Amino acid sequence: MNIFIVGCDKFGSLLARRLSAEGHDITVIDKDRHRLQALADSSDVIGYIGNGTSFRMLSEAGIENADIFIAVTGEDETNLLACVIAKKAGDKLYTAARVQDLTYFTERVYLRQSLGISVIVNPSLMAATEIARLTRTPETMAISTFARGRAEVQTVTLPQKSSLVGLPLSKMKQKYNTDVLICAIKRGSETSIPRGDFVFETGDVISVTGSPSEVAKFFSKSDISTHKVRSVLIFGGGEIANYIAFQLSKMNMNIKIIEEDPTRCEELSEELSDDVLIINGSSSDIELLDEEGLDSSDAVIAVTDVDSENMMLSLLTAARNKTALRVTKLKELPFDEVLETLNLGPVVCPTELAAEQIIQYVRSLHNSVGISVETLYRILGGRVEALEFIINSESDVTGIPLAEMNLRHDVLICSIIRRGKIINPGGGDSIMVGDSVVAVTTRTGVKSIYDLFEGGKIRRADVK
Repeated sequence: MNIFIVGCDKFGSLLARRLSAEGHDITVIDKDRHRLQALADSSDVIGYIGNGTSFRMLSEAGIENADIFIAVTGEDETNLLACVIAKKAGDKLYTAARVQDLTYFTERVYLRQSLGISVIVNPSLMAATEIARLTRTPETMAISTFARGRAEVQTVTLPQKSSLVGLPLSKMKQKYNTDVLICAIKRGSETSIPRGDFVFETGDVISVTGSPSEVAKFFSKSDISTHKVRSVLIFGGGEIANYIAFQLSKMNMNIKIIEEDPTRCEELSEELSDDVLIINGSSSDIELLDEEGLDSSDAVIAVTDVDSENMMLSLLTAARNKTALRVTKLKELPFDEVLETLNLGPVVCPTELAAEQIIQYVRSLHNSVGISVETLYRILGGRVEALEFIINSESDVTGIPLAEMNLRHDVLICSIIRRGKIINPGGGDSIMVGDSVVAVTTRTGVKSIYDLFEGGKIRRADVK
């Protein structure tokens, strides 16, 4: 597809690289010559120096031939205006915009209907929602939801105390009598979709899929569950901290925010409920950290604007409070090996979350009529993709028992949601019209449900 991206900061560059790697033709427009040059040197993109809200600029770049237009500058109004102008150049053009002001995001339904903007993302709100979700379920490193919350994939590190340790996967269902599947495993640097002879070890990072209640039951029975979070210490008072505190304050948690800027402290005091304590101070003040409970808080969340500061706070917490949940926000993710060495706990990157949503939308436009991608997550450090497909009509994917389908060896169909009920499918189950199908694969860059099958075509496999 021919994709235009306006804005070449970290978010825009990330999108351009990812979409280019998936085989799309990418045109990037930005006012900053140096940023454009750096991107063009590292990726197969065409760059134009100029204003993305200029119709003349867009015309020169060939907007009339574009399929998708994505505006992700640092200015909300610029992004919305750019989408409107681009839309005028082609009625069939799909548009996406990044917004940071919560007002625009809450009005996204109106903006879609009146301005024709297809997708609106707010990276800060997405990150805050993910962090709040992690805080509510501290045993998990990440939670991916499907079918409007009916199914989910939770990722957790297996503790030494867990009764799963030493157990073969084939005996798990009999032992715990819970309707869940282990859909992916990361052990050291190796990531795989496990088979029945897989034996669990302490430190394995496992991804578990099922309904929220069944996953919770499984964690309890297998001794994975940890203590509930009652006290939360948040470093940094930006928009992400504001959104987190707003969501968690509804859970009757004791929340403190430490922010260095006194003006921002006053703003937070006005915006948040009286239950949230706002403290004016520096995260480098060890005496202040001791006074405010770094050693005793159930959760410590580092969301300052400086990645190195967030990492240091997480490492300090690990040394001083070994039982606390630590969540670290990073603007840019380092290599997986670096993250594993640092042991920061769950890491949340706003641009990664927002980029995944836009990439998911782009992929959905690629798919065959009747089968669309509803949801996409990258799990286990981005090495595994979890995708949800909506089956809207009869096709060659429906009506064939899974055991007879030529699924790739690196694919697992882990859930079928049918009329609101979750099926953890066996070989005799088939996909039907109306189903939501959740699949995981170690093959990244899946654009269509057909990519899950050998040779990209669905056919009956030889069944003995």
